Amino acid sequence: MSSDNRITGHYIIPPELSDRRLDQAAAGLMPEHSRSRLQSWIKSGELTVNGQARKPRDRVIMDDVIELNAEPETRVTWQAESIALDVVYEDEHLLVINKPAGLVVHPAAGHLDGTLVNALLSYAPEVEKLPRAGIVHRLDKDTSGVMVVARSLIAHTSLVNQLQDRSMGREYEAVAVGTLTGGATVEAPIGRHPQDRKRMAVVASGKPATTHYRLIERFAAHTHIRCKLETGRTHQIRVHLAHVRHPLVGDPVYGGRLRLPKGTTEELRDVLAAFHRQALHARQLTLEHPESGELMSWEVPLPDDMVKLIEALRKHARESEQQ
Repeated sequence: MSSDNRITGHYIIPPELSDRRLDQAAAGLMPEHSRSRLQSWIKSGELTVNGQARKPRDRVIMDDVIELNAEPETRVTWQAESIALDVVYEDEHLLVINKPAGLVVHPAAGHLDGTLVNALLSYAPEVEKLPRAGIVHRLDKDTSGVMVVARSLIAHTSLVNQLQDRSMGREYEAVAVGTLTGGATVEAPIGRHPQDRKRMAVVASGKPATTHYRLIERFAAHTHIRCKLETGRTHQIRVHLAHVRHPLVGDPVYGGRLRLPKGTTEELRDVLAAFHRQALHARQLTLEHPESGELMSWEVPLPDDMVKLIEALRKHARESEQQ
């Protein structure tokens, strides 16, 4: 609960949580808060045992009294802005949106306004009290598609857990350079590029990353694919496809120079040259509702620019076959 804009609570340790670490017992009593948030409150003295500050690893016993009186996390430097959102679904816990390409998710140096967070603070002001304004996963600026945002602490904790245990399903559609012969799995660790810190790369010291892809349609020199993520590393699909020498069409970071296949028509050349973002779209999102436990799924259609790209590739493939 919250009082005077503070997060407060009064709990008594039940028998089943006796002799547990304080942070573990607190997580059992307050599942709407993340373990890391509870630990920070214990360390700051905002969460006490019998009126005394304790350490996260200290043991608690039955009938110990847990008191919480914490300052909510706010980001006063982020401004609410009236930016139109394509809302796919909403309730008191979740907000599911179809993010357009070009919209930055989180304020950062160079993008302090005009972001999804600025739009959320206007549309759903309650997210200001949540870590990262309810953002639990993000899409790159120039990746379009479906995203979920938490509107409550219960939802935030549940969504973070679903991402960590890999039970949240995320499927993407992409157009890759070259003709892939069949579906496959790319399993290669991703970390910061050793020379260029703004890029990611497959590196031995990186975090484990797994991307599954399957074919939707093959063209003369490109392939329309569907990708499923097991992990959620930064730029994962873009890095993995570039790693297997099939970068995404239009990718300004990992795609290299524009490669035109033999026999490219002027029409296709113009379409490819004008496609200035990675051809990547978050098509489908599946998750367990944080309150009801119901399995829910949303799918959003391909944006116009990818539809036109695929139509141009399909037309060129047909013409190539007829020659």
